[in-house]
Amino acid sequence: MNLLIVGAGQAGVQIASSARDLGWEGPITLIGQEPHAPYARPPLSKAFLKGEASLSSLALRSAAFYSEHRIDLVTEQHIDRFDLSGDGTGTATSTTGRRWRFDRLVLATGARPRRLPIEGADLDGVLTLRDAHDARILAGRMATATALVVIGGGFIGLEVAATAAAAGVPTTVVEAAPALMNRVVSTATAELVATAHRAAGVRIHTGLRPVRLRGVDGAVVAVELNNGDELPADLVVVGVGAQPRDELARAAGLHCDNGIVVDARSLASDGHTIAVGDCANLPDPSPAPDDAPRLRLESVDNAVEQATSAAGTLVGLHRPYRSVPWFWSDQGDLKLQIAGLARPDDEVVPRTGRRPGQHTTLRYRGPRLVAAECLNASADFLAVRRALGQGISLPRTTATDTGLSLKEHFTTVRMPL
Repeated sequence: MNLLIVGAGQAGVQIASSARDLGWEGPITLIGQEPHAPYARPPLSKAFLKGEASLSSLALRSAAFYSEHRIDLVTEQHIDRFDLSGDGTGTATSTTGRRWRFDRLVLATGARPRRLPIEGADLDGVLTLRDAHDARILAGRMATATALVVIGGGFIGLEVAATAAAAGVPTTVVEAAPALMNRVVSTATAELVATAHRAAGVRIHTGLRPVRLRGVDGAVVAVELNNGDELPADLVVVGVGAQPRDELARAAGLHCDNGIVVDARSLASDGHTIAVGDCANLPDPSPAPDDAPRLRLESVDNAVEQATSAAGTLVGLHRPYRSVPWFWSDQGDLKLQIAGLARPDDEVVPRTGRRPGQHTTLRYRGPRLVAAECLNASADFLAVRRALGQGISLPRTTATDTGLSLKEHFTTVRMPL
């Protein structure tokens, strides 16, 4: 039985490793587009951009790991066609003409950065950040930049902004939503993050969007906003989200809707192909999910946990994927950690930290604790993540009592979710 995994990122490496650990005996082929061995991407906007990390130091596994686990790692190959049969077997063909036969197929194709649909988006000096190639170009440009504008106040944009500002590059963030990280944190947490960035020298404009990138001789020189203002910029980083790489799945006839639609076992619509990581649209894996719409989870945690679960599907262990989703973002001196999935209308319950710069925002849906947003409060994050996994909640009045740590509260008050 030949297992073919297309996509050599975190999810692809994890499912290859876990499948072997769970007893997959046949050949495993892991195909990636980049010329490098698989590496961790989160440090690209931080340590790698600052020159404090190399691709070798970010490697997900050692070179020996792949040979020891009999995983054939193939780099610099872009799969552009699948021929799928009704039983899930088939062949994959790359742009170089190479072909691979498979008995089981895993799609771990990830996502690509969204582009700005405005004039000037293709000017020299307008960059995105997704892989090591992007990071190297950005690092070179930052070394000579006199004015950086980051479009998008999400994780990637704010991480780049913090790194650039610390390096002495005048930096401005433009976010169309009313607050930073609008889709992932409460307004209360967003305001604390914005205050910290402004204190570090980053200029922030919310509620505004770019309408045109102006260039001279083919290079960007300014960002024009919808209120008529113009921001000088010889470097622009676009961080406005990502789109799932699901075109191969669509061409092969698999059901796609904001990603490759899979069930709780990570099986696509044909009942055989598996999709994991950023390209997958899956049911909420939370231990106590509501009747929420399906979602894509773009995080290292999901890539690892979903891929581990999906490896079980490959070897016949058909257990639904269940896990507490969690996320993190290092932005200068800020470490933001999020446990659980909150909605915009979930109640905000603040909990002041014991040290300066430390703060936790708890999110409640009715009487139930559903998430926590922790700034420089790793102990709170770990306590909430563990409690959500165990099905334990906490009354609001107890949660705001800072006389005890959250860990101590969860130990003394065990209220089922």
